[in-house]
Order: sequence, then C-alpha cells, then structure tokens
Amino acid sequence: MDSLQLHQDLPQVDLAPLIDHSLLTSTATPEQVMQWCSDCDRYRFATVCVSPVYVALAREQLQGKSAKVCTVIGFPTGATTTACKLYEAQEAVENGATELDVVINQGWLKSGQHDRLHREVAEICEATGTPVKAILETSVLSPAELKTAADICMDAGAAFLKTSTGWQGGATVDVIRQLREIAKGRVGIKASGGIRTAEQALLLIQAGATRIGTSRGPELVKQLEEV
Repeated sequence: MDSLQLHQDLPQVDLAPLIDHSLLTSTATPEQVMQWCSDCDRYRFATVCVSPVYVALAREQLQGKSAKVCTVIGFPTGATTTACKLYEAQEAVENGATELDVVINQGWLKSGQHDRLHREVAEICEATGTPVKAILETSVLSPAELKTAADICMDAGAAFLKTSTGWQGGATVDVIRQLREIAKGRVGIKASGGIRTAEQALLLIQAGATRIGTSRGPELVKQLEEV
C-alpha cells in the first residue's frame, strides 16, 4: 500500500459506510449473495447492491441489520420501456429494495427527447417513493450531454447522480468533479465502475463522490487498515 502513503492529502474518511457492495454479474449465485450480505453487515457498508432477482434474498439476510438493499433497474442498457422499468422498480421495492439504481435512456438523451427522459425518471421516483440513483453512463456522454442528463434527473427527483454501470467504462476523478459542480450539493454523487483500490475510492471522494459502488468493498477496507 505504498501508493496510498504517497498521497498525504487524501481525505481521512470512514470509507465503509460510503460503499454500495455490488454483485451484479450474470453468474452470481444465491451463495455469493449471502456472502455479500454477510460482508455488508461485518464491514458496515451502506448497502448491498444486487440484481432484482436477489432482492428478496438480500432483504432476508439483512433483516434487522444496518445495511440496506439496493438494486438496479433497466440494467445495463437503460433501453427497456418505461412500463417495464416501472414494474421492475415497484416489484423491487415490494421485495425489499430501499434504493434503486436506474439506468437512464441514453438514446432519448442523445436524440433530444428530454421530456420523455424526465417523465420516465419522475414516474419511477413518484411511483416508488424510494431514493433513485440515476445511472448516467458518463463514458458515452459529452460534457454538454452530461450536464443536460444531470439537470434532467435532478429536476425529476433523483437522489443521486451515478456515473456508470461498469459495462462501458467507469468513474473518473474528472467526471466526479464535473458532477459536483453541476449538482452543487443538491443530490448525492455515486462513483461506480472500475474502482479496485482504496486509493481510487479516496481520490473519488476527494473529488466529490458521496457513495462508492464496488464489488471489492472488503478489499478496500483491508487496504486502508494496512496503511
């Protein structure tokens, strides 16, 4: 962990409560979900983030624990219909999800169908009454598109702006800084995708991230303990 020691200006934060411990691979098994939930409880992570099919299992495993259950909606493309996303979101909440990471429709954004995009995010927020993290997929957006998407999602009621699904690139310090400038503290900012070290996580937090999405939560915590 010499690399961490070289960055004396990195923020001194309790990293674990900022982590969404994610397990979103197509090959995830119930046994792995239970392990992720156990890790969440042990390390005091904010949430376990699992695919919709495993929300009920995660709720069962974390019953009475501090960690919450997060799931993804319209994942990973965001190109399902609004009706499908609404059903998926409402079912997830009924099954125990307390946070929803919703992939926006980038095609609507890029083709100027901003009203449709706004309406979709707003309908999910209103129908579920549950905090929504709008996944922007920042790697495929221009700076102007990023600002437009962020403004639309904030106005529609999103509680967080999230960088990535992890399927098309990941979080960068520059993008987090841009989102911080756009958000101006009005919503949270979730950095997600490709975060493999505690140093990366701390740099992203320093840039403005308020939540970290990673499948390597225990590794990151252990890295900090070794410094």
